[in-house]
Amino acid sequence: MKSAAHFSPAEDAELPDVARAVAVIMDGNGRWAAARGLDVAEGHRAGSRALRPVVETAIDLGVQSLAVYAFSTENWTRSAEEVAALMDIFGETIDRELADLAAQGVRTRFIGRRDRAPEWLQARMADLEEATADKTRLSLWIAFDYGGRAELVEAARRLVEDGVEADDVDEGVFARYLYAPDMPDPDLLIRTSGELRVSNFLLWQAAYAELVFTDALWPDFGPDEFRRALEDYAGRRRRFGGR
Repeated sequence: MKSAAHFSPAEDAELPDVARAVAVIMDGNGRWAAARGLDVAEGHRAGSRALRPVVETAIDLGVQSLAVYAFSTENWTRSAEEVAALMDIFGETIDRELADLAAQGVRTRFIGRRDRAPEWLQARMADLEEATADKTRLSLWIAFDYGGRAELVEAARRLVEDGVEADDVDEGVFARYLYAPDMPDPDLLIRTSGELRVSNFLLWQAAYAELVFTDALWPDFGPDEFRRALEDYAGRRRRFGGR
């Protein structure tokens, strides 16, 4: 595992305990499939199956909020066949994986746009959100048709449309116009597949997140890798710009 560089700890800084809010960029499905001579859709299906054990591990470790990057605004540029397969896989995941997680107390919410998704998938998303609205064990945020820049542009547009005066705009006011104002900022952001970038994910929310990068492709990223990432986080001292 490759972790982001961080400053040497100050003597009087306190180590964090478990990361209460975690975000994951789930990357590497295509490369996982290619390495096995499989169609890319099979890589995405393997990736969908990898989610549940990670969520269950998060519950065991005391994580309260888990945000995962499932489909970006840029992913629409992929082939029509791959996009159609992804829509089907999202539906399968809602029916198979997320329904089981709901029984374990997981509340699922989708952030981003959903108007460009097929109507049948929009309906399943809404049904799952309604069915899990009273769950409190862990909040699972699924970023679908999501882009960090698009989120900020939409927030600014809606703020202007509401007639908010310039002098009244501060971070708190602006944050209320984000897709999910009640989603906590991640303490820890994990990216799989060896890529060292945040790829337009949670640009506002992850401003002070600790970063962990791992070479594991997402379908191979399981409970052990997740635990190691949280152990790495627990050994860091967070300053938020202070000393």
